[in-house]
Amino acid sequence: MKRSEINQIIKNAKAFMAEKQFILPPWAYWSIDDWKKNKHQAEEIINNMLGWDITDFGSGDFYSRGLFLFTIRNGKFNVDKKPYAEKIMIVEEGQETPMHYHWAKMEDIINRGGGNLVIELHNSTSDSKFENTPVHFKTDGIQRSVNAGGKVVLTPGESICLEQGMYHRFYGEPGKGKVLVGEVSMVNDDTSDNCFYEKVGRFPEIVEDVKPVHLLVSDYEKFL
Repeated sequence: MKRSEINQIIKNAKAFMAEKQFILPPWAYWSIDDWKKNKHQAEEIINNMLGWDITDFGSGDFYSRGLFLFTIRNGKFNVDKKPYAEKIMIVEEGQETPMHYHWAKMEDIINRGGGNLVIELHNSTSDSKFENTPVHFKTDGIQRSVNAGGKVVLTPGESICLEQGMYHRFYGEPGKGKVLVGEVSMVNDDTSDNCFYEKVGRFPEIVEDVKPVHLLVSDYEKFL
C-alpha cells in the first residue's frame, strides 16, 4: 500500500469517528517528533501494539478486502497483568475481512453505529478445515445458532461473542453504509493468534511516497 493511501484512510476514519462521537486518546494524534519525545513513557503502547492499524490483507484493493483498526488498549502475555484488549474498527460496505479464527482469543464484536455488519460463521476442525456442523453462539447474551456458513447481521447496538476456534468473516452490508465496529476481547496478538482459512498478508508492505501523518503499529520499529 502507498503511504498516501494510508494517510487518506486515516483522514477518513477520523471524520467518521468524529461523526459518531467516538474519541481516541490524545496520543493517537502524535507526530513522529512527538513519538520520539515520549518514546520511553509510551513503552506499553509500542510493545503491546496499540494504535493505528490498516491492512489490505495483501489484496492490493483495500476497499474490497481490507480493514481499518485502532487498538486502544491491550495486554501482553507473560509481560503485564492486563488480560484484555479493546479495538475500534471501520468496515466499509462490502469490504471483506477474510475468514479466520483465533487459537487463544475470545472476543465480542460490537456494531457501534452506522450500517449493518454481516458475519459468516463456521466451526473449525482440529486441522483448521471447515466443520459441517451448526454454529452455536450468543448475541448480547441470547443463545442462537446458524448452519455452517450461515450469516448473522448485527444492527447498530448489537454484538456477538466469538469463541476460540470459531471461523468468521465479516463485511458491511451493501446499501446500509459503513460501520463503526468495536471489539472487546482477551489479550490480542496479531503476530501469532490469527488462523486464516486462506493465506493472506496481515501487515502491508508500504511504499513511502509521502510522510506518514500518524505511525501505524507496524511502523514503530522502523521509525522509532
